[in-house]
Order: sequence, then C-alpha cells, then structure tokens
Amino acid sequence: MTRVMIVDDQEMIRAGLRTIVEAHPGIEIVAEAGDGLEALRLLEGTPVDVVLLDIRMPGIDGVETTRRIRAAHAAETVRILILTTFEQDENVVNALRAGADGFLGKGASRAELTDGILRVSDGGHALSPAAVNALVEHVALPVVVPSDPAAALRFAELTQREREVVGHIVAGLDNATIAARIFVSPFTVKTHANRAMMKSGTQNRAQLVSLAVQAGIRAD
Repeated sequence: MTRVMIVDDQEMIRAGLRTIVEAHPGIEIVAEAGDGLEALRLLEGTPVDVVLLDIRMPGIDGVETTRRIRAAHAAETVRILILTTFEQDENVVNALRAGADGFLGKGASRAELTDGILRVSDGGHALSPAAVNALVEHVALPVVVPSDPAAALRFAELTQREREVVGHIVAGLDNATIAARIFVSPFTVKTHANRAMMKSGTQNRAQLVSLAVQAGIRAD
C-alpha cells in the first residue's frame, strides 16, 4: 500500500484529492497538511511514501518545502510529487531542482494522478508534457548556440535508440506516445530512459531533459 500525504492550503482541494486518490485500492491517504511547515512536522512522526505537494502556499511555498523535505528525508524514503495549476511557472523548474520526483497539473485525469503517484512511489518519475516544456524553455536560448561539449560528452555512451528516446522526452512526449512513434512498448521506452539517465549521470527526467538540451539533443 502506497502511503500519501496531501499538502495544499485549500481544504476543498484536499478533500477532492482524497476522494480521487483513495478510490485506488493501492493508495492510502495517511496525512493532510495545509502548508509546508505543517507537512514537515507531520513527516517527523508519520510514515509517508509520497508527498503530494502544491507549489503555491502561504508561509513557505512548495519549492522551499521540497528543499526542506529533501534535506531531512532521502529520496529513497520519501518521494515528492508536485501538483499545481501553474504548469509553466519557473517555480516548477526550481522545485524539480530542489529534489521533487515529479510534476503534474491539477487538470490531470484520475488515472494520470494515481499512475503518477505509483510510479513516483516505485522510484520512477512523473512529468507532464507541460513540465517538460517548461524545462526546455528554461534552459534553451532563443538563438541557435553550439552544444555544450561537456554536456554532450555525458551522452557519448548512449545507443542510437537511447538517444532517440531522450530526444522525444525533450520534445515533451510521454512514454506511451514515444512507444507508438518508435514501435516498441512503453516499458521498453522506460528502460531506455533509465539507461540514458544512468549513463549520463542524471537522477531523474528533469535533470535528463536539462542536460540533453545543453548537449543539443533534439527529437529527429
């Protein structure tokens, strides 16, 4: 059973998320918090697998909350999934860099939300296409520039297929869409992506996309 804490300053949002998430037989809501400081206090005594975290809250925001959670709890023990309406906000990029393991918009479907929670809980990552686009826009320049040789070197060991998958991830495509385009299964796409992260020394898809853009990798 995946144990989830919901952190959002709006009680109605928390209630709606609880209804959606608890309908899944493999997920249990074990705690709720109205702000980041309350979430940090609850984490001290409540076993939680995934923190479902809003990014804009009173007091300390989701970025600072993420940073403090990660300072106190290793990624192997507590995972963080950002859920917000501000999918293109630069704070999303900052939250991913602070240690968040995924990002979904509040417009995500029930299936997307529960699947994202479970993937993050299992050690994977969940990024909406808008989140990937925000990362690309953050690191890309408006003019054509040479690839970063140091970044490119970190992708030198990728196979042609792994490089192709990375290019599609940079373009903002999810695993299912990539699988359909290159005629493999979504699981195979995930495997290629994980191998690309391992070879490039990146920890999650957010870092992978950022480094790939600097290396000049694009979808064909």
